Amino acid sequence: MAQHTSITHQRLRAAGSWEDRFAVAEAALAPRLEAGRSVDPEVAFAWRRMLASEGRIRVEALAKEVGWSRKCLWSRFGSQMGLTPKRAAQLIRFDHAAHRLAAGHSPAVVAIEAGYVDQSHRDVMTFAGVTPAAVAVAPFLAVDDLAWAASKHAANR
Repeated sequence: MAQHTSITHQRLRAAGSWEDRFAVAEAALAPRLEAGRSVDPEVAFAWRRMLASEGRIRVEALAKEVGWSRKCLWSRFGSQMGLTPKRAAQLIRFDHAAHRLAAGHSPAVVAIEAGYVDQSHRDVMTFAGVTPAAVAVAPFLAVDDLAWAASKHAANR
């Protein structure tokens, strides 16, 4: 097995393009797929949902859809697919975004559509506990705005 892995690694490094690398990976993995056991239906479902969401589904939501705990999904998916659900979703999201960029789409639009965000998104999640999209329609902001206006007025005295 170690020798096979070393040869595959050398071939991947020598490949001149991503298309060639994927062909090397497919050739190396195909025999294992044919010889290996099938995956649980829940794991296959999780994979299909990740693909359908272009990698933007949260693992917690996915576990709920599958009917497993997050920990169970993490363990079973990882042991059967070779990577964690989060990493799989990240790779799918990256692949989708990279293909959109290669097709000439605007990087800003691709970043937004793929869910790639900057620190401001993390700040919103930290302070509000919800995504920026949820904040945009949050009723508490109208009330909060009144509180901030009063404090600004007091500071200007």
